[in-house]
Order: sequence, then structure tokens, then C-alpha cells
Amino acid sequence: MNAFLAGLLLGFSLILVIGAQNAFVLRQGILGRFVFAVCLLAAISDAVLISVGTFGVGGYLGGQNDYLALGLKAAGIVFLGWYGAMKLRNAWRMPAQHLPKVRAGERFLPTMATCLAITWLNPHVYLDTVVVIGGVSSSFPQAKAAFAAGATLASFAFFFLLGYGGRLVGPVFERPGAWKRLDMGVGVMMLAIAAGLLLKNV
Repeated sequence: MNAFLAGLLLGFSLILVIGAQNAFVLRQGILGRFVFAVCLLAAISDAVLISVGTFGVGGYLGGQNDYLALGLKAAGIVFLGWYGAMKLRNAWRMPAQHLPKVRAGERFLPTMATCLAITWLNPHVYLDTVVVIGGVSSSFPQAKAAFAAGATLASFAFFFLLGYGGRLVGPVFERPGAWKRLDMGVGVMMLAIAAGLLLKNV
């Protein structure tokens, strides 16, 4: 249960980022266009990458090599600390931000192709799912499946909430103040997780 909750919390922390993937899902939710398919495709993509990180590059190799495991954990702590600090800085200095405009008459296949490109061609997605989640999973060598399940559930829950809640929250998140508060909350959560991992491994 501890591993599941840790994966769930880390998954939510990493996915609560103002980026191209989330903006695209939110945009489709606001339009009401292919919402289920977009949310499902984004969530399944994350699930695949989380599995690769936990049971492959990040999890298996880290569990078999103490030095590699330590390196992966250290990389995760450094990244989380850096990203949390960056989010707090962005919240402090954030300019006006708006969702990208959407072209009318979008078709299904081009929309799915765009969703795949935004996910699989985005280096930040690999850093979050494979490197960070995979590295942190090494802290739970006997409960990797539970950790991965928690992180995967976070992705599914967030994408579907974002997509289907888009019509309700879209106008709110077009206001700079809302993005500022979100970035601030993400930054604090990231730093808290980094501090917890550091204290656990000291």
C-alpha cells in the first residue's frame, strides 16, 4: 500500500505540469472533440512508459546493481528538486498564458496522430516516466508492481478528469492567476517528495 500511494503521489506530481500534452488534452476537452480517445491514448502511452521505467531501464537494472540504483535515486531526487524549484520560479515570474487556438473541423486520425506525437516525441515524458519513476521505483524492490499501478492510475485519473472537466475548468485556466497557483502547488509537492526521498536514503 505504501508503494502504491508513493507511485500515485509521484505520478500526480509529475503529470501536473503545464506542458504540451496536458494542454492538448485540456483543449480537446474544451472543444468536446474525441475526448475519450485522446484521454485513453495519452493514458495508455504513459502506462507503457511507466512499465518500461519500473520493470526495465529504471526498475530491473536499478534493482540488480546497487550503484546504478543509487544513481537512479539520486537522479530522481535532483530532478524533482530542480523541477520543483523551477515551478516555484515560474509561478513567481509567470506571464500571461493562454491555451493554443484550435482549428475547426479536426478529424479523428490527425487528432490521434497529434496526441501520439506530443507524447512520444516529448523528451520530458521519457524523463518523467522512465528515468524519474523508474529510478524511484528502486526504493520499493518488493513492490514494484504496486508502485507502477499507483503511477499508472494517476495518469488515467488525471487525463480523464482533465479531458472531461475541460469544459468546466477551461475558462478558469485561461487566466494567468490559475496557472500561477497550479505551478506553485506542483513546485511545493515536488520539493516535498524530493526531500522525503533524500531523508529515506540518508
